[in-house]
Amino acid sequence: MVRDQTQVPLLERYLPTESPRGAYGVCPMEQKGQLVRNVRHRNDKTMASTTWKGVMTFGLVSIPVRLYAAARSKRTYLHQLHDKCHTRLKQPLFCPTCNRIVDRSEVIKGYEYETGQYVMIENEDIKKITPASQRNMEILAFVPQAQIDPIYFDSSFLLMPEKEGQKGYQLLLKALEDTHMVGIAKITMHQREYTVFIRPRDHGLTLHTMYYANEIQSVAGYGQNEDVKLKPQEVKLAEQLVQDLAEDFQPQQYHDEFQKRLQELVEAKAKGQKITVAPEQHRGRVIDIMQALKKSIAERESQAQRDKRREPEPISGRHLRRKAG
Repeated sequence: MVRDQTQVPLLERYLPTESPRGAYGVCPMEQKGQLVRNVRHRNDKTMASTTWKGVMTFGLVSIPVRLYAAARSKRTYLHQLHDKCHTRLKQPLFCPTCNRIVDRSEVIKGYEYETGQYVMIENEDIKKITPASQRNMEILAFVPQAQIDPIYFDSSFLLMPEKEGQKGYQLLLKALEDTHMVGIAKITMHQREYTVFIRPRDHGLTLHTMYYANEIQSVAGYGQNEDVKLKPQEVKLAEQLVQDLAEDFQPQQYHDEFQKRLQELVEAKAKGQKITVAPEQHRGRVIDIMQALKKSIAERESQAQRDKRREPEPISGRHLRRKAG
């Protein structure tokens, strides 16, 4: 049975994935005649690396914890090669003033406050201003799950206790499960302080970094539908189509078809095979929405009947007909 999503807190309906900015997967490499994929699998626990280590506190309770990435995008990307010799291209650091390539050991950081004018920032300066949340994640408040819109979710991490913090971890987990609350805390990673959500999930605590309110974008006209008039019959047919397509959420059945085909393309070309073109699906232009809804429902009913006819008949039914004949 499909769960009534209106009765499920928003926070429980969505689980965002952690996808580091600028990371688009891995590129297959040919090595000793074989195609090698440098892909990390979600269930490969041996490859998990700590993202953050410190102490989580709420009240006077301190819990030593570690953070691990909850999800990684699995993609294949293509390197830039020189078309003459097929050598992978590099992007050297070039100084136009000195007219030479600069080594990374010569690089410092600065902020451009005016065109061509910079304030130099040293690593020691960064250390001096780093807040306590670099090693101490303090829970500032607890809020109801249902009040959090998933649009504020950014990246996801698994929050794991150290051995000496297991009891405090379990106490916090149980309290959040029983009260349907979410902790809000602050943590510093990668030279940025994040506000984060801490919520119970699958008998553990999951942490989500939060988009700040000023990072949520708005588009003119979004949510303004006063000029659109809906007929009751149209709404009824649309709801019927929604119910016909309703099912339990099964994330395993959804895949990135483009990435799959790209991987197949790489493998085929590496083996010298011919590339086949994927069939293109054509959709007719929607002229009348009522007609489109009725046609969609009819196609769903027709497909359901075909699927039913394909189901094998019970053995007892076939036996009775043979006996009657």
